[in-house]
Amino acid sequence: MKNASIKVGIVGATGAVGQELLRLLHERNFPLASLRLFASARSAGKVIGCAGHTYTVEEAKPGVFAAVDVAFFAAGGSVTRALAPDAVKAGCLVIDKSSHYRMDPEVPLVIPEINPEGLRNHKGIIANPNCSTAVTLMALWPLHRAFGLKRYFASTYQSVSGTGAEAVQELEAQVQAHVRGEQLTPKVYPYQIAFNVIPQVDSFGPNGYTGEETKMMLESRKIMGLPDLKVSATTVRVPVVRAHSVSVNAEFERPVSVEAARAAIAAFAGAELVDDPANRRYPTPLDFTKKVKCGVGRIRLDTALDNGLALWVSGDNLWKGAALNAIQNAELMVREGLLTPKAPVAPA
Repeated sequence: MKNASIKVGIVGATGAVGQELLRLLHERNFPLASLRLFASARSAGKVIGCAGHTYTVEEAKPGVFAAVDVAFFAAGGSVTRALAPDAVKAGCLVIDKSSHYRMDPEVPLVIPEINPEGLRNHKGIIANPNCSTAVTLMALWPLHRAFGLKRYFASTYQSVSGTGAEAVQELEAQVQAHVRGEQLTPKVYPYQIAFNVIPQVDSFGPNGYTGEETKMMLESRKIMGLPDLKVSATTVRVPVVRAHSVSVNAEFERPVSVEAARAAIAAFAGAELVDDPANRRYPTPLDFTKKVKCGVGRIRLDTALDNGLALWVSGDNLWKGAALNAIQNAELMVREGLLTPKAPVAPA
């Protein structure tokens, strides 16, 4: 990907994921012919610098995608719903991080290490998975290939950056208030997040599961091509700034062993094996912040499930859970000739 040929746009460029997209596009030397930053009208005109370049934020609105080959959407479902069809109509590929199109049967939901074939079968929109799903599947996919996944149970330990910049600020402010002996006031979350955990990520559905928990089940099925996969998840917000962790208990169709599981993880492109319990080596959020791979460790035979494994995985929710996965999809499409510059529009 040495030739600068792709005209790129970032929708939601001033947000946490948008800023990661901006940095990663430069750090990974994505073949940029041009890069335009889009955000809400109130952010239009803001100047952002990155890697020696200066960009002026434009308003995200219909009509801005005619000269864009691929647009990374990182601004939430309502923005995607309003603008993605216009981008597709203009011949611009949309790679969307919101949940709006994830379960649409016409839209591929792609993690490139798992189901890259979806990149060949799109109709202008490619969906990015939920952050906790992406991190979890970096551990489960290689194990599925080795043993055949039957069901899994997951408890997440999700960082506040998954909620956004205001949540990070709230955690920091509450810690500082605690040090000063002041009252800790929750605003973003229903409870104090500093020195606490909150067993709610997203809103509750009629079955008692949150939207995040339901996403993990439905998205795992779609990405892995396992429509009958049984999943039970409990998603929890913890006072960690960045990177999600997940405790997983998985049952498989075929007999398992710790040695074979470790070998499968070690050989997988999306994971890093960190599993040396005798020397207290296992993944932590701090160790896997701003890392391409997700860390997998604490692998052991499950004592409650037949052919079961218990394990732990940590991964950067802003990278593999969002910006990095989107860029990896685009990079693969460029390498395989699936993403090429649009023909210039002839003057009227």
